[in-house]
Amino acid sequence: MNSAVGAIIGLILAIVLIIRKFSPVYSLLLGALVGGLVDGMGLDGTVTNMITGVKDITPAIVRIIAAGVLSGVLIKTGAAASISHTIVDRLGSRHVFLALALSTMLLTAVGVFIDVAVITVAPIAIIIADRMGVAKFPMLLAMVGGGKCGNIISPNPNTIIAAENFDAPLSSVMAANIVPAIIGLLVTVYLIIPLMPKERAAMAEGAEQISHTKDESLPSFWASIAGPLVVIALLAMRPLADIAIDPLIALPVGGIVGICATRQWRRTTESISYGLEKMSVVAVLLVATGAIAGIIKASSLTDLLISVLGQGESAKLLLAPASGAIMSAATASTTAGATIASASFAPSILASGISAVWGAALVNVGATVLDHLPHGSFFHATGGAVEMNIKQRLRLIPYESAVGLVLTLCSIATYLVIG
Repeated sequence: MNSAVGAIIGLILAIVLIIRKFSPVYSLLLGALVGGLVDGMGLDGTVTNMITGVKDITPAIVRIIAAGVLSGVLIKTGAAASISHTIVDRLGSRHVFLALALSTMLLTAVGVFIDVAVITVAPIAIIIADRMGVAKFPMLLAMVGGGKCGNIISPNPNTIIAAENFDAPLSSVMAANIVPAIIGLLVTVYLIIPLMPKERAAMAEGAEQISHTKDESLPSFWASIAGPLVVIALLAMRPLADIAIDPLIALPVGGIVGICATRQWRRTTESISYGLEKMSVVAVLLVATGAIAGIIKASSLTDLLISVLGQGESAKLLLAPASGAIMSAATASTTAGATIASASFAPSILASGISAVWGAALVNVGATVLDHLPHGSFFHATGGAVEMNIKQRLRLIPYESAVGLVLTLCSIATYLVIG
């Protein structure tokens, strides 16, 4: 067992490089290399531990690439846009924040990346902000908060990787955080957003109600939701009927059903290519996160965190979400944070007596607490979606962190009640 100094130095180096706009992939790889050398693993030992870390998450990477079929279909067929339009239309101007939060939550929950979900709903939010004279800050918080709620119950890379590293059924990990996700949505809309400073944008003349037109070329809501429903049904076969259908099969099948239901045959190749492109970026990032996770796992960083938290029952319970939060802060990414935390801390978390399902669920929810920091792409993608500059976007960070903290506390409470 090596010391934790090198792993910490490696993480800090990676963070500094990412903040300075260096490639996140190479930043993490360099951080892993430096961390291993500083810890005295030697060049051969460092490379071996890095490769071991990558090998550990390879099965999850394959499943994540397969998930690109569903994600691509939802975006390129217009299914994602149709779902968001329908929700906003049905809830109307009286529940505008709930509509935006629910739209983003549902899109993320059915497999759309959280940043893509926000970008998809953002045009509707901008129209609402202009016509109702509502500031963009609460609009963006509603979308980000809803996205975080959906992200902890989704077949997205962060959930897949956490489930894989804990050897837990994906459907069970998704289901574990349903109650926290619902509570988090309501807290975001009815408690956190009202706490924001009251600001109003200029209202367009004569526009007091939401009045935007849904593109008639978009598929119907039920056709749009058909693919995700099939995925959920297939994944639910394991806990309900003891029939194990791997996400590697379920997610592409959902994409095929989505193409058939929306009748967007001509977009099949385009949808698959788009999904593969998005997932390839994540897969490459996961290779780097797996490498640094291998160094962390070979070091004594896990023991250091355990000693900082203490040895009591509460400390054992906090290890999973705390590791997810710390690693998401280091990488400014839910996926990378969940990857490093679950790959590095799973043995210690399981040894503390927490089940595989709840270990994965708690790491996953903890990774939402600080995944929106400025050295990550999510911060910039979501700010750009509503035309915010960096200074404006920074003001939202405390409220986003509050949403992630609420989700984490609710998940811990749910575990204590039913876990």
